[in-house]
Amino acid sequence: MGARVARMFRNFNLENRVHREISKEKPRAAPRHDTGLPQPSSSTDAEAVNQKNDPLLALLKSVYVESTDPDPAAAEASKDVTVGKYAERRPLKYSLPGNPYGMVELTDVPKGKLTIAETLKALSSHQRQPETWTPGKIAQEYCLDPKDTRALLEFFIPFQVQIIPPKTEKAKQIKAS
Repeated sequence: MGARVARMFRNFNLENRVHREISKEKPRAAPRHDTGLPQPSSSTDAEAVNQKNDPLLALLKSVYVESTDPDPAAAEASKDVTVGKYAERRPLKYSLPGNPYGMVELTDVPKGKLTIAETLKALSSHQRQPETWTPGKIAQEYCLDPKDTRALLEFFIPFQVQIIPPKTEKAKQIKAS
């Protein structure tokens, strides 16, 4: 009930108040800060633009630019180097069952690349059996660069669980059942 009364007072004579606000004189912009530089006069600027400067024109005429198209064979070779690195493909070692996330199921990936499922499988295998699944074996199994594999195993740790003990003995504990 109070909202109705408040709305009535808020909307009372709304149109007249709007017209009164619109018809008010607009505020003037604040004056610009004086920079201390002389104000350019429009007539001298126009003359300076249209006037030729012979020393600058002579310097401009002395500049000579020669441009040639790049060699098409060299451009193709550089493109082949970047494409050739990942042109070889390998079949998937491990994939998730079903159709995860509505994505198309992959059958192969470029050498030097991993899918998320393969990455998680390799990391969990290394974490469970580090003597068997060494960085060299993982690199060989998934056709990866050994340096990248070592960095992956060192810096990407998705399955590390840390249980922080309570500060006091009286704190509630979750009992394992």
